[in-house]
Amino acid sequence: MRQNKTAGLLGLAARAGKLVSGEFCTEREVKSGKAALVLVADDASDNTKKRFKNMCDFYKVPIYFYKDKDTLGHAIGKEFRASLAVLDQGFAGSIRKHLETEGNTIA
Repeated sequence: MRQNKTAGLLGLAARAGKLVSGEFCTEREVKSGKAALVLVADDASDNTKKRFKNMCDFYKVPIYFYKDKDTLGHAIGKEFRASLAVLDQGFAGSIRKHLETEGNTIA
């Protein structure tokens, strides 16, 4: 049941325009300092996960590995997505709280 809470919040953030998805957009927002939280699909390639992990460490953005590409995409009403960035501190805080109670891995 908890998993739906995270997906619901991601959907809400997407509809509010406070979220970007796709590797290019996620990377751009992290580097511009606008990303408050990054989620990368657990089934993304090792290279993708490593690249985002290093980037987020460097720019001090919290990053989580979450479920799979399909789940990540469906949560925001799109096709599968390997990565997304939440741009709003409020949404990011709520999503992080639910991610941690669901036992997702903090990268």
